[in-house]
Amino acid sequence: MGVMEEASPRMVDLRREAMKAPDDVSAMIRLKTLGWGTKRIAAELGCSRNTVRRWLAEGDWRPCASPSRSKKLAGMTEWLAERFRRHAGNADVVRQELAVEQSIVVSLRTVERAVAPLRQELVAAARATVRFETRPGEQLQIDFGERRVEIGGTIVKVFLFVATLACAAGRGRHSARSAPPRWYRLSACAGCRPTR
Repeated sequence: MGVMEEASPRMVDLRREAMKAPDDVSAMIRLKTLGWGTKRIAAELGCSRNTVRRWLAEGDWRPCASPSRSKKLAGMTEWLAERFRRHAGNADVVRQELAVEQSIVVSLRTVERAVAPLRQELVAAARATVRFETRPGEQLQIDFGERRVEIGGTIVKVFLFVATLACAAGRGRHSARSAPPRWYRLSACAGCRPTR
């Protein structure tokens, strides 16, 4: 006696029953018109009697009804798009402006749902790159920077300058550093090596 019996497979299936396909519902209706009872139809199709009863009462297959919400932001698509782009994808700023300028108070999540397609456009635009070719020596990238470093026990500010000339021949990149007194003169034609 003290041993619990496992739930029957049929009971487990009934609790997690999936929505029936249109063909299953059509079969239920056909079998009912042939005079079959709900219990017999349920046993034949492997579902519960209540499922058969529900679909017979419906009379035909219908998809699940999605919840309908009142759309507070209906008709605001253009305004939202313009503000979303103006604020570089910051939905919270758009929500705040919506409350101040349009007197529409909604949650941040509501605004995020409304601008989700626009966010995908921003991500795609950020990933897009434009490739262009230049002749040797036409394109030079210059970077400046500063860093505090310890030299001889004293913290000093060091300024950095890097000039990178892309080699169109595809053999490498040239770099000149402005660490006085060594200045390099670049030559893209001399085997892709900096010369002094």
